[in-house]
Amino acid sequence: MRLRRLLLALPLVCAAAIVTAAAAIEQHGVQTANMDTTIRPGDDFNLYANGGWLKQAVIPPDQASWGSFSTLRDKAAKRTADLIEDIAKKNNPPGSDDAKVADFYASYMDEAGIEAKGLAPLKPALERIAAIRGKADLSRALGQSLLADVDALNNTNFYTENLFGLWVAPGFNDPDHFTAYLLQGGLGLPDREYYVSNDAPMVSARQSYQAHIAKILTLAGVAQPDAEAKATAILALETRIAQAHGSRADSEDVLKADNAWTRADFAKKAPGIDWDAFFAGATLSSQATVTIWQPTAVPGIAAIVGSTPIAVWKDYLTFHLLNHYSSVLPKAFVDERFDFYGSTLSGTPQQRPRWKRAVDATNAALGWAVGRDFAARFFPPSYKAVAQAMVDQIKAAFGRRIDALDWMSPATKAKAKAKLTTLYVGIGYPDKWLDYAKFAVVRGDALGNLVRSERFEYERNVARLGTAVDRTEWCMTPQTVNAVNLPLQNALNFPAAILDAPFFDAKADPAFNFGAIGSVIGHEISHSFDDQGAQFDSNGRLFNWWTDADFAHFKDSATRLANQYSLYSPFPGVNVNGRQTLSENIADVAGLSASFDGWRASLRGKPAPLIDGLTGEQRFFLAYAQTRQNAIREATLRQQILTDGHAPSMYRAQAVRNIDAWYDAFRITPDERLYLAPDQRVRVW
Repeated sequence: MRLRRLLLALPLVCAAAIVTAAAAIEQHGVQTANMDTTIRPGDDFNLYANGGWLKQAVIPPDQASWGSFSTLRDKAAKRTADLIEDIAKKNNPPGSDDAKVADFYASYMDEAGIEAKGLAPLKPALERIAAIRGKADLSRALGQSLLADVDALNNTNFYTENLFGLWVAPGFNDPDHFTAYLLQGGLGLPDREYYVSNDAPMVSARQSYQAHIAKILTLAGVAQPDAEAKATAILALETRIAQAHGSRADSEDVLKADNAWTRADFAKKAPGIDWDAFFAGATLSSQATVTIWQPTAVPGIAAIVGSTPIAVWKDYLTFHLLNHYSSVLPKAFVDERFDFYGSTLSGTPQQRPRWKRAVDATNAALGWAVGRDFAARFFPPSYKAVAQAMVDQIKAAFGRRIDALDWMSPATKAKAKAKLTTLYVGIGYPDKWLDYAKFAVVRGDALGNLVRSERFEYERNVARLGTAVDRTEWCMTPQTVNAVNLPLQNALNFPAAILDAPFFDAKADPAFNFGAIGSVIGHEISHSFDDQGAQFDSNGRLFNWWTDADFAHFKDSATRLANQYSLYSPFPGVNVNGRQTLSENIADVAGLSASFDGWRASLRGKPAPLIDGLTGEQRFFLAYAQTRQNAIREATLRQQILTDGHAPSMYRAQAVRNIDAWYDAFRITPDERLYLAPDQRVRVW
């Protein structure tokens, strides 16, 4: 316990910018200049691996954080912008995907045109809100606002500004067909804790949010003091909604999300909303059942709908309409949104340049059209072949780890191996591409294009309900710097953009690549067997395939890991939520173990060379830690701890303390702060 307390006392490194000077000599693999060898690796492995970088790091003024992921995302954004500009120079046939990409991007970049139009493009929607007269009208409007903008398991995105969010995915109990999931929403702040916590930063955030609401309404022409009064009522309404919300930790418990409601159940279990009008507005009237992800939230929210005056709801809908589309409204709206969400909530002093925001918007609207060209230009077949070989080696290593488990019964092992064998792994890009023929893009209509893109995505998802699932369908576009496990499809996606330096370096040695991108591959494979993935069988069905004794052992290990991470505290009184971050922490530890085994097997008994004075084992673990390199602003870190399923990067780098091979590689001794006795190290898989 003394050693653990020392660990918690380590100072938080929140840098203010990034180093822009390039090294005189390009170094492939582990960046030794980024290390701080005055730190013992067993005292703080993150500072040992990244301390040299952190001492000089400066976060760019338009970023909330900066590190390995950020540099790669910035690279992908620049590549995508160049690609879009090249597309725009071509003579694109009208209505083609390339023409739509060029027109969408150009419309978003046309600030003068957006300014000249003012709020005119939103006038029809504002008039519909003004015309609401009673409960049926309100319920229909709430249904019409529904978007396919949440993802409960794949991207773990629980946030929607609308009252509810729709997720269309394979069914818990019928993974061969798509079903509808309804999730809680309706908040302008990132999470319920911002409304219910009395901590000073949360109280301050609420006060700033109320001022933001008033400012948006004022910009839309609401006179003072009416704007202030409306803002007060809207914040009070959202506070009641937040109090009805389930917690982030509860939202990540899939067993609590398996609630299939019939249409009749809604009126009985959640009175207050005219559900017939709601589903009609949402074009979901034909759905016999809907799965409710947060079953206590929906009745609470419905009761608030029924008990709050219509006038308050109309003001609420007006504000959120303006807030949601502010990126394509006149500059005053754009700046106000950034001042609150960027500066106040995240601590970011400067807004990102318009072209970067335009790239993000184009990717969101036409990501697969852009991704097809991105993959063709930037992801050579040689990268795909190397990544595929690493996947095969790490899958094989994971299989061997399953075989070697002395606590797991043969019956459970057989089911685990079946899940591993049938796992689909997509590398770089999908085999099939999304058809955008039904999405109309009008050059010069930035807001209309954004509205139509959301409707296109919503209608596409609604049309899939009840249809057959294609397990090879992708969730992430090729230009996305990320990777994902899709538990309901028993599938993984590794987009092209993450298969690049500093995660994958074709000129680096295998120890580095297995420690960097290999740990990501192992991480995603491990999600199939973490606290959530372990509850889905080889077909993606929500099914407990464990014996009681095996699952009890697994849960005990998971609890010990959750407790380990809950001790990390970047600020006094603020701790990581080990339960909320458990899935990602299990995947880090298990993924590292499997990738290490895969790398050792790839050596075929030969010793790894000594490079830059580092053994292969040392380079493996340093590569992992350097992919977690990150400098972050305090406000952003506070928000991450409340809303993110991932632990902060500096603590993810310390996952090595559960790996026996790390102790041998760096000769870690019991007097070092990260040291865990062998029986304290968590070995989930």
